Amino acid sequence: MGKVYPEIGGRLREFIEAQPVFFVASAPSDGHVNVSPKGMRGTFLVVDPLTVAWLDYHGSGAETLAHLRENGRVTVMFCAFTGPPKIVRLHGRGVATPLTDPGFPALLAGFPDPPDPHAVRSVVTVAVDRVSDSCGYAVPLMDYRGERDLLIEWGSRRTDEDLAAYRSRKNAASIDGLPVF
Repeated sequence: MGKVYPEIGGRLREFIEAQPVFFVASAPSDGHVNVSPKGMRGTFLVVDPLTVAWLDYHGSGAETLAHLRENGRVTVMFCAFTGPPKIVRLHGRGVATPLTDPGFPALLAGFPDPPDPHAVRSVVTVAVDRVSDSCGYAVPLMDYRGERDLLIEWGSRRTDEDLAAYRSRKNAASIDGLPVF
């Protein structure tokens, strides 16, 4: 059986910061549930014991951003694929700050060692209201082989104008028709 914690501290924080991948789950009030894998070292930050943030890079969709805009509900999950089995879930309310927002540069500056931030479209900040873990006994053991640099390369080949056009064309609405930005 899992345990609920009052905050992200000590070993939980160390566990979260050591994971090369995390999963984000969100859902609109009426529509499709979305689960997105995220990765790249330097893109996730434990801001304080009840606040986390991640760098949201351009992608083929923008479901999480649309769901956060609509209702803010989000769950972030981390799994141990090496070492002792463990799953950590952070439940809370999130806000996406797009790169066009005046507060974006300060949020981006909070990440000490991000990959090339050129293609970051927003910083997502989550006020965590529930921290829990569970066993993870059924999560397979897998070896981490390294980062994929394809997203960084993709973004580096585009100008700011190209990325703005991409957001307008590909990230304007969720699959349920909710506005993103």
